[in-house]
Amino acid sequence: TRYRETFFKPASMNPYTGVVYAYAPREGAEDAIYDRISDITISMKAKDSLEMPDAITVNHDVEMSASERKLYDTLKSDLATTIRDKEITAGNAAVLSNKLLQMADGSIYSDDGKTVRIHDGKLDMLCDLIEQANGSPVLIAYWFKHSKERIMKRLSDEGYKPRELKTSEDFADWNAGKVQVALISPASAGHGLNLQDGGHILIWFSMVWSLELYQQTNGRLHRQGQKNVVGIHHIICKDTIDEDVIAALE
Repeated sequence: TRYRETFFKPASMNPYTGVVYAYAPREGAEDAIYDRISDITISMKAKDSLEMPDAITVNHDVEMSASERKLYDTLKSDLATTIRDKEITAGNAAVLSNKLLQMADGSIYSDDGKTVRIHDGKLDMLCDLIEQANGSPVLIAYWFKHSKERIMKRLSDEGYKPRELKTSEDFADWNAGKVQVALISPASAGHGLNLQDGGHILIWFSMVWSLELYQQTNGRLHRQGQKNVVGIHHIICKDTIDEDVIAALE
């Protein structure tokens, strides 16, 4: 409390109850705090201390057909649409954002929980990118369960053996080079997870709003011990919310 009173002031509060919702540092507080702890603190950035290969980011655009675009635009403007007799509604802006991301991925959950296909553009591009990898292991980041299921099925049909990385055994096999195509959810790609020995190609099938999850997932491959240039590929559905997410992350 004394620390807060010394260096911070209320930024927003209830004028009737006096309850403070947020604090802001006083003028000069940041420098004063750093000065107080300077004799016992050292701050280092990995990029300043470690020799690491470059990370190259590439965007790959896919497009919806005119009929698919109409479904997307209708949901975006009306917060409701019907696709193959399945009702899809969005009760608020947050739900709408989530559903538009699903449509950009190529499928969406209807109001009764069924998966409704929209397009296969991202799946086609994913297969092209894996083929271009020429046998190098590829890590695929997905967000929605139906996206994972569609990816697994499509890649299996193409003759690959996709494997989701969830257990310590999965991670060990990936790092040992035993997995050619792996899937991972950014929500499970937490701090300290080392996947740099298994490959250097990451494909973002789904886009996520969270900068922390995005950076942490990239950091599974682009980290100390990586010996190759890391390729980070975004599959972007053109003129959709995917582009908004990319702009926000940048």
